[in-house]
Amino acid sequence: MKTIVTFGEIMGRLAAPGNLRLRQTRNLEVTYAGAEASVAASICNYGGKARYVTALPKHALAEATLDTVRSVGIDTDFILRTNDGRLGLYFLETGANQRPSNVVYDRADSAISITPADQYDWKGIFNGAQWLHLSGITPALSKNAAEATLVAAKEAKAAGASVSIDLNFRGKLWKWDPSKSAHELAQETMRGILPFVDVVVGNEEDCHDVLGIQAGDTDVHSGTLDTSRYPDVARQVAKQFPNLSKIAITLRESLSASHNNWGAMLYDAKSDQPFYAPLNDEGNYQAYQIRNIVDRVGGGDSFAAGLIFAMTTPELNDTQTTVDFAVAASCLKHSIKGDFNYSTRAEVEKLMGGNASGRVVR
Repeated sequence: MKTIVTFGEIMGRLAAPGNLRLRQTRNLEVTYAGAEASVAASICNYGGKARYVTALPKHALAEATLDTVRSVGIDTDFILRTNDGRLGLYFLETGANQRPSNVVYDRADSAISITPADQYDWKGIFNGAQWLHLSGITPALSKNAAEATLVAAKEAKAAGASVSIDLNFRGKLWKWDPSKSAHELAQETMRGILPFVDVVVGNEEDCHDVLGIQAGDTDVHSGTLDTSRYPDVARQVAKQFPNLSKIAITLRESLSASHNNWGAMLYDAKSDQPFYAPLNDEGNYQAYQIRNIVDRVGGGDSFAAGLIFAMTTPELNDTQTTVDFAVAASCLKHSIKGDFNYSTRAEVEKLMGGNASGRVVR
């Protein structure tokens, strides 16, 4: 099995315990995570090989970050250590019922945001690699980070690797060019990267915010989605970027912060066919009902990781099985505290097979 590379920022996550609000607590739970690191962690937990690339300062908190990444078997040999910059942070309060979760970012002048693209050993990074995964979060941090993301995509293609990207629009972050709005800057930057991408992942909001494409009159805040409209969204994306082979759109119906319905559509551009998951016994789309969510942060990353792992695993890489695996993996992530998905391949495949009872395994 060849290596999957991910590139992006990892941060300290400071979370209010349980469902406390940030202003209520004086004790924060500290872990370390970021979108691209979470993808690498999932791939290793499924039995794959992953290499994570970022820039981190030279101090003890960065060492703790590396300890976390290495603990699941991720290759950290090409993480750049810098004399300048800081470890980015984000603060999380977990919502419940009708109160949504909330994130506060503290990422200005982080090591990755001030490191130029030419400081990374791209030739070494992609030696023996078959895939690169990126997200729309890292290029939102700074001009340097945006340029490094673009260079990573170009170098991966030159090395013969496939490239995927999660659109991941974060309006709070796109501020590094004050002459443009967050949407304008995101669209301009991401449109420069997408011609070097093979597989794109997003949800309806991402497609609208980053690409200006919307699924008719659907409203993601209503709690219900008209899934029949999403093949048209994918076709519009494929028309704008004919280099894309597959387009994945996650389908989250948020009934409350604690209760979501979850599924996805994977569109195959070559055959012009959409594939949905999960399917019921009649072969029709029927979302997983996820009640009493433990932690939804990282759900999209676990989906992307499941997609990549399945597409690079011969016995999982037909399109229907791929989306089945990715959706089941991300469904299980909602039951796990923290950003990383500690589910195994066997657990994902069991859920794919219909075992959703949650009974004790003895």
